[in-house]
Amino acid sequence: MSDSTTVANNALAEEHHEHPSYQRHHFETVDQQFDATNFAMWLFLLTEIMFFGGLFVAYMIMRNWYYPAFVEGSHQLSIFWGTANTAVLIISSFTMAMSVWSAEVRRKGLLLLFLCLTFLFGLVFLGIKGIEWHEKWEKFHVPGLRYSEQAFLNPASDPEVYKEYHDQPLSPDMAQKTQEYFFLYFAMTGMHALHMLIGVSILVFMIIRAKHGAYTSGHVTFVENFGLYWHFVDIIWIYLFALLYLISRH
Repeated sequence: MSDSTTVANNALAEEHHEHPSYQRHHFETVDQQFDATNFAMWLFLLTEIMFFGGLFVAYMIMRNWYYPAFVEGSHQLSIFWGTANTAVLIISSFTMAMSVWSAEVRRKGLLLLFLCLTFLFGLVFLGIKGIEWHEKWEKFHVPGLRYSEQAFLNPASDPEVYKEYHDQPLSPDMAQKTQEYFFLYFAMTGMHALHMLIGVSILVFMIIRAKHGAYTSGHVTFVENFGLYWHFVDIIWIYLFALLYLISRH
């Protein structure tokens, strides 16, 4: 083999070493790609914080305006199911963190295990949320589609609608404002559930790729960034649980 051929092969090998397969062509180094993708992820999460922050502010303002109606509305929610969903998401945050760790130490089997567990917990959360929404439908607590204010006005006027958790009948004005609470309830939990559904769908994609050896070759940026997304969605739920379920409960 000639010296020129050897030099060319060494140059190709060096080029291959400097530019791994997972490095995009428009980045000069892997570190530059890592910094850019992390910055983009944090920027995306900042927009999400502003979005949910607007919903939280709207909730707090309207709760201050229509306090009795919001108290009665919150008493219609099940503390049991809310607590169960909180526990499920906290555990899923742990399994997601372990998924990141498994990718970093290049343990394919563990990565698949923890990704599948996170996927399973995500489905459990959505299933419980479906149970809660179905209960609201049965209790006539779905604004615009299936709603009754009579239970909040006079328990005896509509015994089929009136359930437990009511402290006392509300005034006609406050009874009408209970719809505001349930509108925000479905808006906030619905948007959160949409984010969970997106996360579960991405997990399916990640599990399929992980089976083929992705994420355990030293490039774990995608797993890390998705972990940030998953933890963010979990934190949002903790705030929702406190605002919608726990405040003014006694």
